[in-house]
Amino acid sequence: MHKKVAVVFAMLVWLAVPGIAAAQKLVFVTRHAERADEPARNQDDPPLSRAGEQRAARLAAMLKDANVKGIYVTAFKRTQQTAAPLATALKLESQVMPLNVTAFVSALKKDHADDVVLIVAHSSTIPGIVKALTGSSVEVSESDYDSLFVVIPATQTTVRLRY
Repeated sequence: MHKKVAVVFAMLVWLAVPGIAAAQKLVFVTRHAERADEPARNQDDPPLSRAGEQRAARLAAMLKDANVKGIYVTAFKRTQQTAAPLATALKLESQVMPLNVTAFVSALKKDHADDVVLIVAHSSTIPGIVKALTGSSVEVSESDYDSLFVVIPATQTTVRLRY
C-alpha cells in the first residue's frame, strides 16, 4: 500500500513542477486525527485518542520526506496534536491559520508561493479550503479521519488518498 501512495505522490509532484508559480506547489489538507471523546466531561477542546496519536505518527512518516515547508493548524488541540509529530521531525513550528478562509488562502499563496505545505483542519472547514485553493468540491464526513487531500493549486488538481 505504501508503494502505491509513493507512486501517486511522485506523479503528483511531477505534475506540479511545470505548473505556474501563481500558487503553492503542493498542499496536503487533512482532518485532525481521532479525538478522545469523553462525553461525561463535555470537553470543548478534546485531545487526540490513542488511535489519533497513532494516525498522527503515520501522517508524519508519510510526509517526512515530502519537503513540507509550512504547517498550518487551527486553534484546537486536536489539529495541533495531529501536526506535531511532523512539525517535530521537520523542526518546523505549526502556524495557527486565521478563521477567514479567503484571507488564509491569499496569505498562503504569498507566503508559500512555491512550497509544499500541510494544513490540518476540520471536517467542516476542509471543503472551503480545498474550494478556495482549486475550485474543487470535496466532502468530509464526521467519521472521516483517514482522508489526505493532495492539492495542486496551479493545475487545480485534487486527489484524495487514505492513510
